[in-house]
Amino acid sequence: MALMTDFKSFIQAEIEETISTKKMLLDSPQFLAQMEKVIEVTLHAYKNGRKTLLAGNGGSAADAQHIAAEFVSRFYYDRPALPSIALTTDTSILTAIGNDYSYENLFSRQIEAQAEKGDVFIAISTSGGSKNVIKAIEAAKKKGVITVALTSAKGQGMAAMCDYALMVPSNSTPRIQESHIVIGHMLCGAIEAALFERPTK
Repeated sequence: MALMTDFKSFIQAEIEETISTKKMLLDSPQFLAQMEKVIEVTLHAYKNGRKTLLAGNGGSAADAQHIAAEFVSRFYYDRPALPSIALTTDTSILTAIGNDYSYENLFSRQIEAQAEKGDVFIAISTSGGSKNVIKAIEAAKKKGVITVALTSAKGQGMAAMCDYALMVPSNSTPRIQESHIVIGHMLCGAIEAALFERPTK
């Protein structure tokens, strides 16, 4: 097989594919309705002194940290911090649970410790089959935590477990993950604008 030499065509194809994926989200009444509901329940949670928690593996772990950072620090403008925890960041906790229990318990154990009724848990998995994320959803539901699946069309089982599901209609991991961070940005931006007035200066 010949090595790639036509980088321009590759770049154009990648951009066209990511635009197409996002256009499918825009044209999906089901996605738009679920997105609106997720914004509403997250807003309600924050108004009632609750927090968001997020978890995922690999690129989805990075997404969890990225979205949590936008809530805690800022998104579009300066405002009070919002409580959000990425369950992927504390190496001592992660290695203790992995060593003492198993990798499958990585997030569920933290949900048991950190989550409260009325919190929102955003479970991120491109495949919908991550066992540690599935166990975390189960633990969250036992505690009365609102569960949101951030997955793909393949993640129907995971979506069915959750109160709300944001599913990207793609089988391409890069396209799914790109869309997940767009979804995270929309959530952060909407919550920020609904809770805090934008500074005039």
